[in-house]
Amino acid sequence: MTVPVRFERLPIPPAGLARRGRLTTPHGVIETPVFMPVGTQATVKTLSPFELREIGAGIILSNTYHLHLRPGDDLVAEAGGLHEFMHWDGAVLTDSGGFQVFSLADLRKITDEGVQFRSHIDGSPRFFSPESVMKIENNLGADIIMAFDECPPYPAERSYLVTSLRRTLDWAQRCKVAHGRADEQALFGIVQGGMELDLRRESAERLVELDFPGYAVGGLSVGEPKPLMYDVLAHTTPFLPADKPRYLMGVGSPDDLFEGVERGVDMFDCVLPTRIARNGTVLTHAGKVVLKNAQYKRDFQPLDPDCDCQVCRTYSRAYIRHLLKAGEVLGIRLTSYHNVYFLIRIMANIRRSLDEGRFATYKREFYGRFGYNDHTAVGQTTAGEGVSD
Repeated sequence: MTVPVRFERLPIPPAGLARRGRLTTPHGVIETPVFMPVGTQATVKTLSPFELREIGAGIILSNTYHLHLRPGDDLVAEAGGLHEFMHWDGAVLTDSGGFQVFSLADLRKITDEGVQFRSHIDGSPRFFSPESVMKIENNLGADIIMAFDECPPYPAERSYLVTSLRRTLDWAQRCKVAHGRADEQALFGIVQGGMELDLRRESAERLVELDFPGYAVGGLSVGEPKPLMYDVLAHTTPFLPADKPRYLMGVGSPDDLFEGVERGVDMFDCVLPTRIARNGTVLTHAGKVVLKNAQYKRDFQPLDPDCDCQVCRTYSRAYIRHLLKAGEVLGIRLTSYHNVYFLIRIMANIRRSLDEGRFATYKREFYGRFGYNDHTAVGQTTAGEGVSD
């Protein structure tokens, strides 16, 4: 059988659990660690595929739940799959919709067979099972697809987490059986278990027995303190195979990228860069800048003087602030372009620092400028993507 995705570990100077790799997909080769922009509705909000290529994105994420509801996975299949439908020639990963379904706390009912829920769009009744989700993801045609899992909330009682984990492991096995395009799409399993370290280990070890081509760590960045998230992650990754990719789901702030890489993660995604961009907030090497604040009205310097993206080479903070205040769409297009570029460039610099044996130095320098406390990020994580971006 053809292997749709191959992962190669690259030799680097010792850097703890941090890794360098190369992920070969049917739609391109991706250097890891990598940040994947989120294109929930088969589009990274406000950005065209041409701009994503210009920015340096090689793989993006789309959402199974949303695309099933609208325009429908059958329509996407009729169009030739996501790549043809959205005219994107790079790689695509689709999540299983599990997080979105379980976010609908008042609109869904969970059983061992699957989840009965109501569409957040029109209230129509729907049902997701491992088998139906595999059919949807097969229709969407992404290079990498995710198993259907239950994403428990934080905090959660241990008794709930035990039941939830048993269900997720059963669903993972059912997904493998139901996957109809295994020679074209790589199916990743998802480690769950809440914040219980023994359950995380059990989840990882049981999934490894099922021999997936890659593994994701889910159920983090759901409201827990960041130090706890990092502790759970550090405990989990050593139980995953060294020769297969590891994906931390829904996590992508600058500090999370550094901390995740340090704990052995290869792939990240998050709506943060485009979401905060629509609120007028941009990431810079000196920290976040809230452009709508009055202090930037006559600020004619670039968004980030240390950034070489098209936006920073062309426009001033004052001009982009004017666009945002006037409600002009170009304003959020420019802030989105810059923020996605910023995170993709961070990952490129992280890869370079790993190759050159200076990851710890680069991390320390970045944290010093951005205002982070090294190794201990302050505050709560924000919940993941939810039902929409």
